[in-house]
Amino acid sequence: MTLRLMLVGDLVLDEPKADFFFDLSRDALGEADILVGHVEVPHTDRGTESVGDIPAPGAPPENLAALGRAGFHIATLAGNHIHDRGADGIADTVEGLRALGIETTGAGANLAAARAPAIVARGGLKIGVLSYNCVGPKEGWAAERRAGCAYIKIISHYEPEGANPGGPAKVYTFADPDTVDAMAADIAALRPLVDVLVVAFHKGVVHTPAHLAMYERAVARAAIEAGADIVTGSHGHVIQGVETYRGKPIFHGLGNFVVVTKALSVEGNDSPERKAWAIKRKVLFGFEPDPDYPLYPFHPEAKNLILADCLIGDDGSVSAGFRPGWMTPAGQPEVLGDDPRGQAVVDYVARIGAAAGLKTRFAWDGDRVTFS
Repeated sequence: MTLRLMLVGDLVLDEPKADFFFDLSRDALGEADILVGHVEVPHTDRGTESVGDIPAPGAPPENLAALGRAGFHIATLAGNHIHDRGADGIADTVEGLRALGIETTGAGANLAAARAPAIVARGGLKIGVLSYNCVGPKEGWAAERRAGCAYIKIISHYEPEGANPGGPAKVYTFADPDTVDAMAADIAALRPLVDVLVVAFHKGVVHTPAHLAMYERAVARAAIEAGADIVTGSHGHVIQGVETYRGKPIFHGLGNFVVVTKALSVEGNDSPERKAWAIKRKVLFGFEPDPDYPLYPFHPEAKNLILADCLIGDDGSVSAGFRPGWMTPAGQPEVLGDDPRGQAVVDYVARIGAAAGLKTRFAWDGDRVTFS
């Protein structure tokens, strides 16, 4: 028996009638034996707004039910916004997902809970998932007696190019060895319990196509060296390239899937802090959201989507692949196949990967794209 494991990127369900946004992808998602997605923001009516980043508003708790109806089985939670409503927000989100039968990993009432894996059994195989936030803020990191997310601490160093203090700089980023060792210990503990082990990172530079920060390939490879079979990334709100390492797939950035929100819009934003960030990020990252996408205020290239689609053999072997997709103006991801539109997205993935220094080969396998 072959199992189909599908993984999508960020999920932000701020808007009412959340089921609508899955309607174009529902049939494709239904092909998954196990479906994993990253829940970006807390779903709660409680809590106090956190500090340390530009906090997202709490999403309606009732919107989580749309994930259950779309067929999700596991939610990764380690990210820069999961603590935006504090411990109450994390507790409500975890409880709301688990009440729907969706296992969670990456955030909890303390660090031990945040580092605990999600495990789902299907067809005689067990799939385990771990989730880590690489992008901060530190206020959202879990501790022994503090709710938050599991994390990898990244250190940034800016070195001016040439004799130009304060001028253009090369950015060096490194993962703190202690936190990498903690991740490796989690992987080692989970490895004998599962047949396939997934590590999901919240990593990268937001709104920046075709770019991998220096630490990204290093932490992905460290996870595989420790025993992971599949590595995925989210956070950037644009997709990034894919590659293999030691025969294992790395999806550097799955980008957005269903991400519908007005919190990042300039017009009609009732939060002065979020409105100021919505204006500033356009300058920082050099893009203008498409006005035809009112619920999707992201980089125009973020319309390109991928859905990781891995086939798992009886022996736990992994055949890596993805399905291309496209975001519609209504905020609905549409999953594409082997046709001109799908090929255009595959060409985009190949182009941004090459620009980031990846050397990946692609081939169609039905409506799925394999890579090596």
